[in-house]
Amino acid sequence: MSAFWWALLTACIWGVVPLMEKVGLGSASPATGVIVRSLGVVVGLLVCSWVWPPWAALRALSWPSILLLAGGGLLASFVGQFAFYHALKSGAMSQVTPVAGAYPLVAALLGWM
Repeated sequence: MSAFWWALLTACIWGVVPLMEKVGLGSASPATGVIVRSLGVVVGLLVCSWVWPPWAALRALSWPSILLLAGGGLLASFVGQFAFYHALKSGAMSQVTPVAGAYPLVAALLGWM
């Protein structure tokens, strides 16, 4: 599959997920939502590591790569998700997701700089 189709699949998945999360946050705090969402990530990691064992590839990574990837995970999957859930819980999905979805513009500007 080409990069375009992978990107389109990503957009479709990331387009559906906020609706699921908005409904799921109905009776949950943003912090609880992040914890429960992370359980889904753990299940995905367990299945992925069983189907495609990553251990040799992990041992080949440099420490700077490990720290940058882990830091990105912490920022995106915890801090960013926590902020997004606060916005999603208190605001309209139709207003929150376009603003939060402007992150490619931030990335492009940082890449340009």
